[in-house]
Amino acid sequence: MTSDPVVSPDSDARVRRLLAYWRSIRPAADILPGRRHFEPTDLPDLLRWLWLVDVARTPLRFRCRLFGTGHRDVVGRDFTGYWLDEVFPHFPATQTHADFTAALAGEPRWYRGAPDYAAAKGYSGIERLVLPLAADGVSVDMLLGLTVYRREDGTMA
Repeated sequence: MTSDPVVSPDSDARVRRLLAYWRSIRPAADILPGRRHFEPTDLPDLLRWLWLVDVARTPLRFRCRLFGTGHRDVVGRDFTGYWLDEVFPHFPATQTHADFTAALAGEPRWYRGAPDYAAAKGYSGIERLVLPLAADGVSVDMLLGLTVYRREDGTMA
C-alpha cells in the first residue's frame, strides 16, 4: 500500500496524464486551478474514470458531484449527489478520507493499494489521484480525481 503526494513513474499512464493536465491548467505556480479551469472535453478518454467531489468545511464533509461511468460499472452504484460519509459509514477512518483531507493543503495525493470499498468481483486494487481545485486559487473547495482498477489478473480496467 502506498500513499504519497508524488506519482510513481510506474503508475498508470492515465494517472500521470491527469496530473500533467492539472499542472498545465494552474494559473501560476502558487495558485491552484479552479473548476472553471478544468475542461472535461480536454480528456475525453479519461471521463469514465474521473470524479469530482465538493468540499464542505464546517463540518468537514465530501459530496460526490460527478462519478464516471467506469466507476459505476466496477462499484455497481452511482454516488453522484451523495455525501460520502452517508454512503460509507466508516469513511472518516479510510485512506480515501485521509488523502482527501491531505489534498486540502493544496497538494496532489496518489494512492496505490486495496480499495476502501467493495469493488465488483474480479478487482483487487486501485490507483487513485486526488487533485485540489480552488475557485479563489487558494482555498480548496473541490477535488478532481481519477481512480483506475486493477483486476485480479493484474491488468488495469
